[in-house]
Amino acid sequence: MKKDIQIPVVKDVYIAIVNEYNDIYKTQDWNAYIINDKDVDLEMVLIVTSGYTEDKMTSIFRKKLDLLPKKSYAKIELMQEDLFALNNQFKVTFFENNKMFDKTYTFRKNTINLQALQPLSLMEARGVLVK
Repeated sequence: MKKDIQIPVVKDVYIAIVNEYNDIYKTQDWNAYIINDKDVDLEMVLIVTSGYTEDKMTSIFRKKLDLLPKKSYAKIELMQEDLFALNNQFKVTFFENNKMFDKTYTFRKNTINLQALQPLSLMEARGVLVK
């Protein structure tokens, strides 16, 4: 029976933490984004985030996007720098062509920093990316 279960592999969907200037508050902010680099739209995108270490855990944050168009991105949340000392986990579930996909993205503690920034093609920005 287990051999009959097919678990689809998630490709071309990423999570990025981007350091960007906030025009309203005149500050440098860290924001989490989901990137859809596929040639198809993603439907009913559910994102559950949390931070943790061996002895600490943050509250759980949930975000739902009805539609994430192909070759696009969407902001998930503003992240405080204090969270970078924790492992930050993003559990992403979505539907593509009426098939459910699920993947967990983890930013290990202290891996989000200015030295780790790299160019993000779809966003024309620099950030830390997990594939």
